[in-house]
Amino acid sequence: MDSNQPAHGHVDDDAAQLAALGYTSDFKREMGLWGNVAVGFTYLSPIVGVYTLFSAAIATAGPPMVWAFLIVGCGQFLVALVFGEIVSQYPVAGGIYPWARRLWGRRWAWMTGWIYMFALFSSIGGIACGASPFVASMLGHNYSVRYMVVAALALLALSTIVNLGGTKVLSMAVTMGFITGLIGAVGVGAWLLVRGSHDFSVIFKTMGAADGKVYFFAFASAGLVAVFQYYGFEACGDLAEEVPNPGVQIPKAMRMTIYIGGFAATFTAFTLIMAVVPNITAVINSGGACIDFDERTGECATGALDPVSHTIHEAFGSADKIVLLIVVLAFLSCLISLQAAASRLLFSFSRDKMIMGHRFLRVFWQSRHVPPVALLVAGGVPAAIAIGSMLSESALWRIIGFAAIGIYLGFQSVVLAALRARLKGWQPSGKFRLGKWGLAVNIGALTWGVLGILAIVWPWDLGEPGFKWYDVWLVMLTACVVIGSGLFYLFTAHPYRHSDTPSGDAIPVKGGTPTQDAIEDDPPDLTV
Repeated sequence: MDSNQPAHGHVDDDAAQLAALGYTSDFKREMGLWGNVAVGFTYLSPIVGVYTLFSAAIATAGPPMVWAFLIVGCGQFLVALVFGEIVSQYPVAGGIYPWARRLWGRRWAWMTGWIYMFALFSSIGGIACGASPFVASMLGHNYSVRYMVVAALALLALSTIVNLGGTKVLSMAVTMGFITGLIGAVGVGAWLLVRGSHDFSVIFKTMGAADGKVYFFAFASAGLVAVFQYYGFEACGDLAEEVPNPGVQIPKAMRMTIYIGGFAATFTAFTLIMAVVPNITAVINSGGACIDFDERTGECATGALDPVSHTIHEAFGSADKIVLLIVVLAFLSCLISLQAAASRLLFSFSRDKMIMGHRFLRVFWQSRHVPPVALLVAGGVPAAIAIGSMLSESALWRIIGFAAIGIYLGFQSVVLAALRARLKGWQPSGKFRLGKWGLAVNIGALTWGVLGILAIVWPWDLGEPGFKWYDVWLVMLTACVVIGSGLFYLFTAHPYRHSDTPSGDAIPVKGGTPTQDAIEDDPPDLTV
């Protein structure tokens, strides 16, 4: 039996709290504290985040890019504290959508969920594509764009099968991913540190990266590797109806995800830097494409591996296949966690009748206690994104860029809603509260989030040779399309009017009647 499983009375209390919020749940509370931490950790996955973007980041800003992990980690910790207060009071499946709904209202929640949904789809598709070079190296296959798509589709299919197994299978899968992820981050990193350079001062040297450019711009661009790393903690709240005593367990799991995942990610990046330093000139000159770069031809040598795969092969020799297997398992567990989070968001959306196709998306598989249609959509849309990535050479970087901005926009929509609610009288009433520090932490989290979004959307490589204007602005253009289409659908189809679940109720009612904000958020339906 899970040592984190509370007594039966706690389960009854959880059901009563959920009923008071207007919901009954068919999910089973079979995920303990460490299972919830594992979901957040594998969603954050230091191996996935670092290994996917390390080569491009170090080529852009050199070894100092490792400091981005500490900067972003501190900012996101403030966001995790705000989320902890919210989920403690509103432990509802789907995470930021129901939180935004209770803190502000139905229209705000709808747009928050819409943006976050596409950000999750992009994350899943980008990570599936990012795993493919390691799959190719592990199996000894030649890597190509077509291979990337085939490997991505195979991993997405496997992730969907695991998720369809139910909460208990999900918990076991992500726990295994948590263990292998720690082994990969700490164990592999320690060995790389033993074999690599011991001149630790290199993390203060650009080593030729960004020469002739404003270094701050290069550092901000390379910071995407850290920005992409720190948002797994939100996934802990997506599964709030599957965790006993969520008001205590989930805020704790969120903080533990930041502590453990942040350390593992920073250590992984640091050890890779130490291992790559002897070949860093080639890495920078090739733009992170390879570690064996021919300066005469301006191309990678035939059969040259990317810097991360090459480093693993050099450090572990014939045992590199085992290490690559650990890396691939980390990618797979990350996909499983992301898909689980996306499916719960879709289910929460559809349970409130807030999205097209809600009759199908809210279908619940009682024998497995999962929403199967939502899971299939959360695998199928990323599969389409993976196939579409063949259209651009820099597709992976751009897909991940949009995923990061979409997720940060979703996060900050909730942080802003929480700040607005506080200023209008909201007093967090869950088991986890920040007390007198709540307002200051909330303001700090919002300030950080705005700066983070600006760092993501600004086209730092504008004017670089080889980049067409639409490629440079692709992240922002994609974000505008998603936001624009969401606003068009919101104000033409009025999906928020289909739901009678409480909204905006975090703000105290004055005089026993709805506040003006509540009236404006829920206008009468005058259509015939």
